[in-house]
Amino acid sequence: MARLRQVAAAEGLPFGERRMTYNSRLAQELGKWAESQGKRDEFHMAVFRAYFGEGKNIGKIPVLIDIARSVGLSDKEAQAVLEERTFKEAVDSDWHRSYLMGITGVPTFVINKQGVVGAQPYEVLELLMKAANVKKRQPDQ
Repeated sequence: MARLRQVAAAEGLPFGERRMTYNSRLAQELGKWAESQGKRDEFHMAVFRAYFGEGKNIGKIPVLIDIARSVGLSDKEAQAVLEERTFKEAVDSDWHRSYLMGITGVPTFVINKQGVVGAQPYEVLELLMKAANVKKRQPDQ
């Protein structure tokens, strides 16, 4: 936790005193829906802030609906997605693919079958990108 707190502080990310670990399965399913609505990054950042910064239980439907609403998504649609488990199969597929790839922790970064697991320093991720011949993006892109 100390390392995560240090990394979060260095990156300006919220990281409060979390006393419980909550099941993120429904958040993953709603995240898939948010992605289909063009709100992937906004939703994931809002869930991160709620869970790590505020200690909210992201396994609870009302909490997830509030998060969806906070990034401009329909609360009624979010509720339907969660109650009907609309994106369950998509998340199951992601989990299965992760299992087949041997992924055992989060975050995991994989490019061209090379990867690193866990919260990594910038330099480690930069080496992974360079090994995959990924060009550094310019600030205005």
